[in-house]
Order: sequence, then C-alpha cells, then structure tokens
Amino acid sequence: VFLGNGPSGICLSYLLSGYIPYFKRDSLHPHPILQRKLEEAPDVSILDQDLEYLSEGLEGRSHSPVALLFDTLQRPDTDFGGTAESVLTWWHETNRAVPHLVLGRNAPGGAWHSIEGSMITLSRGEWMGLPDLPFKDWLKQKRRGLRNNRATAEDIAQYYQHYVMKKGLQKNFRCGTVVTSVRKVSAESISNHAQKDLQENSDSLWNFNEKRTEVFQVDGFFKTVKGDKEPFSVYAENVVLATGTYDSPTWLGVKGENLSYVHHQLSALEEAVKNSSIGIMSDPVLIVGAGLTAADAILFAHHCNIPVIHVFRRRVSDPGLIFNQLPKMMYPEYHKVHQMMKEQSAACAGPYDCYISLPEHHVLSFGKDKKCLFQDKNGYQKVYKISMALVLTGSNPNLSFLPNNGIDLAMDSDQPVNPKRNPIDVDPFTYECTQEKGLYALGPLAGDNFVRFVQGGALAVASSLLKK
Repeated sequence: VFLGNGPSGICLSYLLSGYIPYFKRDSLHPHPILQRKLEEAPDVSILDQDLEYLSEGLEGRSHSPVALLFDTLQRPDTDFGGTAESVLTWWHETNRAVPHLVLGRNAPGGAWHSIEGSMITLSRGEWMGLPDLPFKDWLKQKRRGLRNNRATAEDIAQYYQHYVMKKGLQKNFRCGTVVTSVRKVSAESISNHAQKDLQENSDSLWNFNEKRTEVFQVDGFFKTVKGDKEPFSVYAENVVLATGTYDSPTWLGVKGENLSYVHHQLSALEEAVKNSSIGIMSDPVLIVGAGLTAADAILFAHHCNIPVIHVFRRRVSDPGLIFNQLPKMMYPEYHKVHQMMKEQSAACAGPYDCYISLPEHHVLSFGKDKKCLFQDKNGYQKVYKISMALVLTGSNPNLSFLPNNGIDLAMDSDQPVNPKRNPIDVDPFTYECTQEKGLYALGPLAGDNFVRFVQGGALAVASSLLKK
C-alpha cells in the first residue's frame, strides 16, 4: 500500500506493474565508468542489479546515489544542456508485477492539483517527466511548446493524470481517500473473516507471506460522491509513505498570527485580488519568507500593482538563499525578485515602486489594528500598517496517521519530520525506514525535493520489494 499519489507514487506504481528497465543495447552513456558497468550485465534488468555498485562515483545535484543513477540513465547529459536520449529500454513483464494499492486525496498527481494552475515550475519541463513518456512529447501532442524550457503547474497535473491512464495504472489507484492510521498488528489478530472480505474485493491480491508474524493495518475513509465518509481497513506487508510536504504551512509562532488578516497560503492573496478586497490603493501586503513561494507572491502583487513589504531573516547575499543558487538565464523572474530584495531596502529608496525589502528582520507580533511589529538584527523595532499578511516560510508534512507523528522515524528522533532539516531516516539503496522494517519513505519525506530525483527512490523501493 502506498500513501500518496504524486509523482513518487505514480513512478513506483509503474515499476511494480511489471514495467522493467534494461540497458538499451548499443547505447552509449557519456559517463565511461557507468557505461562499462552497464555493459557487464546487459541482460540483467537495472532493478535486479546492485544499485550501490552502479551508482558509486556519480555526482550531481542530489545527495541520493540512487536518485543520481536513475536520473543519469534517463537524462544522460541534461545538466550540461544536452538532450541525449535515455539509455534505458522498458519491458512489460507481467509475471513480475507486485500487487499494490495507491491511496491519495486528489486525482493522480498529488499536490500538483492544489497549486495555482498558471504558476511556472522551478524545474525545466523535461525534468518533470516520468519514465518512458517524455513530458515534451506529451506537450507536443497538445501543440504547445515550453516557455523558457519550463511548464505550468496545470500542465504538470494533467500530464501525471494522463500518464496513469496511458500506462494502464488506474486500477491500482484509489482517489478521494484519507488515511487516518497506520500501525503494526500481529498477523494472527486479523480475523479470517476480514481477510476473506478483502480478498473478495480485490481479486485475491492479498496473499500474505506465511512467515510474516506482523503486518501493517491501514485505516481511513473514502469520500463518496454524495460527500459521505466510508471507512476502510487494509492490511499490507509493506507500506510506502509518499505523502509529500504540502500539507501544513509553517507558522512563525508569534502573537496575533491567528488573526483573520494573517494567511499562510499564496491562494489567499489571489482570492483577495479576485474579490477586490485589496488593490492599488490598499495598505501594503506583508510577505514573510525568502523562498520561491514568497517570490511568487511578490511577482503576483507586483503584477497587480499592489504595494508590498517583504520581511526575511537572511542576508540578501546569503549563499543558502535559493536565489543565489539559480542560474539567471533560466529564471529571469526570480532574478528580478532578488534584484528588488537587494536594491529596495527600507534604508535606501530604489528604482521599484510599491516594494520595500527588510532583510535580516523578523516579525514580533501582529496587532488587531493591522499594525505589525518587526525587529532587525540589532534589536531596533519598527511598526508598519498593513492590509494583509502572508507568512510563506515553508510547509511541514502531516504524519498524524503514524504513531507519535512519525517522529521516531526521523534522523533526529527528538524533532518533527522536516524534508530539508530532518527527513525520515532511510537506507540509501532501498529507502526502507531504518527504524521500521517493511515501511518505506519516498520523495520529500526522505529528503528528495525535486520530481527529477524522487524517481530514484521509487527505483530503490521497487528493487527492494522485488527481492523480498
């Protein structure tokens, strides 16, 4: 059972539906050592080879060796601007399919359905694609090109839905499901009645390994067409956590943050503009944060001529700031936001109307009168009157369905799971949780935050499950 039907879950479903990758004969990989290793066992599928051996020595933009391996097999020279074809060929071996269920709240594509459709993705379009159906080929069918090599969130969401249909995976997907609990139970405690019930409902998919003494019980509910909640329980030997990180926005934890004019999602600004509750003549909108969502909010406000006060904790030149890691040519709009942050601080008026940046500041409190109190690095305080506030400082996964919110599974088991600072502790070549056998974690939960690199995790999980 997989929890989450975003790109990680879709890719794993493809691999477990019997689609097996092999090294394509006569293809040449630009990495000579990898090429030599691939030629050693051309008739053995990548899933059946030693992933640690194949990925040894690879370098790139991910910390996961398997993510780098699967990425370079599919897009051999993409980081150097090349367009070399994949060195993989896919065979459909139905006898190797592993029965599975993919549970998700939305349609296949996960959180991509919750993102404003016109938003342009950070990654290049071809990096958003899934195995054996290049994203740009799908866009061509729609007679559309990629703007600056990048795609809209709506395109991505539609592509993921199309992928599931085109590859015949839909029978494994159950959308409109909410999981409320995942826990280990002894295999004997499952009554024969419940087991028989399940088997009748799913073509006898659930043949448990006789030796297993414990299995996972997954409880939750389906949302029916009428809006009712229909409970379900499923038992599985292995559970894959692929629920992403889009669930609960991070709060600052300051006084007044629960007031009605303080929001934690970009959609609140879009909504306010749509119903004309803010406009050109309004008090400024406060935007807190220095990530890409905050940048998207600034661009949106700038486009609508709405005044902005932008507050963030870091220095503008901080190398950890995402803007300092993006190539200017590919991301002109984010480069523009970075320019504004640099040139338009409250200390010195710059060329941009309707925007003030307050680097190295933090919010102390939000007042009922919409006055907001800030403090700078030297302890000096300032007050600004605002129309609304958007706190866009990241989001946290919601793992409330796991015992102790999944904290025991994290790298630091005293702190909540966080994709950037404290991911779930997994084996790098199987993605199985080190603290709980049979439980796997994929995507942001395991520290892989780009669609391009979540697929290596799916390869690792599939390889591990096929060997069990």
